[in-house]
Amino acid sequence: MYRESMGTTRVNFRLPEELIEKADVAAEVTHKNRTEILKDALQAYLDDVEDDEAFREAVVDLYLDDRISFDVLAEFLGTQDAESVRASKALLDQGEELADEMADL
Repeated sequence: MYRESMGTTRVNFRLPEELIEKADVAAEVTHKNRTEILKDALQAYLDDVEDDEAFREAVVDLYLDDRISFDVLAEFLGTQDAESVRASKALLDQGEELADEMADL
């Protein structure tokens, strides 16, 4: 994977031949290229899954476990909800630090 200009990244992956054939037909019918078809399909999937509460909770868990950045969290939740999660995480982290200090006494 490498970064290209204009905020895009080239990604190489394998797909079943029948999906490629369908994407190529859709591209021809809609006068788009294969990349646009795949990008649109991925965006539609992400738009759908982002509305799922269990998915949103899993994204929050990834952030709380320091596996994704705040910026990625905000992309999925929106800035306002992400700020709330960040504030909660800060309180949780402070509580853990206090508990560790108390345990050392």
